Amino acid sequence: MSSPLLVLRQIVKNYGGVRALRGVDFDLRAGEVHALLGENGAGKSTLIKIVTGAHSPDGGTITVVGQRVVDLTPATARALGIACIYQQPALFPDLTVAENLALRLDATNMHARIDWTARRARATSLLSRIGAAISPDTEVRALSMPEQQLVEIACALGSGARIVIMDEPTASLTQKEQRLLYAVVQDLRKNGVGVIYISHRLEEIFALADRVTVLRDGQSVGTHAMGDINEAGLIRLMVGREVAQIYPAAQSAPGASVLSIRGLGCKSSGVHDVSFDVRAGEIFGLGGLVGAGRTELARILFGLTPADSGQITLAGKILHLRSPQDAVAHGIAYVPEDRRRHGVVLDLPLAQNITMAVHRRLFPKTWLRFGAERVLTLNYIRDLAVKCAGPDAHGSSLSGGNQQKIALARWLATQPKLLILDEPTQGVDIGAKNEIHKIIRRLAQEGLAVILISSDLPEVIGMSDRIGVMAQGTLRTILPSGSDPHTVMAAALGTAA
Repeated sequence: MSSPLLVLRQIVKNYGGVRALRGVDFDLRAGEVHALLGENGAGKSTLIKIVTGAHSPDGGTITVVGQRVVDLTPATARALGIACIYQQPALFPDLTVAENLALRLDATNMHARIDWTARRARATSLLSRIGAAISPDTEVRALSMPEQQLVEIACALGSGARIVIMDEPTASLTQKEQRLLYAVVQDLRKNGVGVIYISHRLEEIFALADRVTVLRDGQSVGTHAMGDINEAGLIRLMVGREVAQIYPAAQSAPGASVLSIRGLGCKSSGVHDVSFDVRAGEIFGLGGLVGAGRTELARILFGLTPADSGQITLAGKILHLRSPQDAVAHGIAYVPEDRRRHGVVLDLPLAQNITMAVHRRLFPKTWLRFGAERVLTLNYIRDLAVKCAGPDAHGSSLSGGNQQKIALARWLATQPKLLILDEPTQGVDIGAKNEIHKIIRRLAQEGLAVILISSDLPEVIGMSDRIGVMAQGTLRTILPSGSDPHTVMAAALGTAA
């Protein structure tokens, strides 16, 4: 058995009167991938902040490579060889990739002369090692979220870390990029690096991990070798109960057509010649690989990148959408995939988050009707079962699943005819995912037309009444509910099933 790189014993952390960690035990061996699972709010993020030195524990011991560490700071953690790849990349948008890597990896010396050639060469080498075709001279703001994630991975590799923490590393990656990441993880394992792997995607855990530790309510409730536990067992440990793995079934037939698009395209977005209909009470799934044009199509329908060809008809009326204001005015709502940037304003109370899109209706002629705002907020908190302290709680205080519910509530408040959901359960735990699925199905049963975009193939198949498969900016085919995953993937890849 390999030697332990990291040993945590009886870690306790309190925030005011809230006990976030209640005596957590965890260890990591050299050359091991140890998965850390748990629902949002279980304590995973708090534990990682303690391991990286961002927060100090209120009790317990931390041992790194046989050395007990009493005062672990971010600088000490880096010196001990601990690196973390976060789900939300922490890069400077106005700096190049090479400059961002240099800030993380170069020793601080204000009098040293900068060797720009060496910086670019190192960046190129690290990016090449993980198969990322990214120029070191590209400004980070020009990179997609998956590309930023790959830069973060390059930073961790360049630091020569012995302990690498990966927090939802594939949440924004394409399938090709996921395979590259898997290869990187295997390379780290062969070189004796210990990897703490956090993911809500259980298939990744079974593909990569040697052991798994599950947290629930701030406690470690079990550590198992992957060969000794199955998916159902992991789910029981995480949620403390059985969670149905069957997606909620449709209980009513779709009605008349709500949305009809014909030959829709936008040159700047790479979308062209898209045609389909969505009916009242129908969930129309959009499947396909990341980069196939699904999000770009959603942005066209919401007026963010107006179409330059084709026709959009909503409830029998031809629309010319030039802005999101146009889309909202005609009854189109859009919950984007990046809830932290575009879905929830973390520093604002829930009441302001939910009513943001209906200010004119709620406050006519600038009359301040805060009582009405509070009533509306309380109704959605109750209706969507949002776990929070109340309307005055800030978005930052909520778990990922509850943030997603607040983002959904904001657009439901506009009373839309068409609801577009882009990756509605990305990065949320299994229990919250199940709740969100039930909400989506209920909204469809109430007559709302829904477009569901997801990179989670079982989700698209299980939730959709029909499945439109996109590839290279256009709609390849429309498949019936319950289609075989191989058929959907074959369509996405442009091959025969």
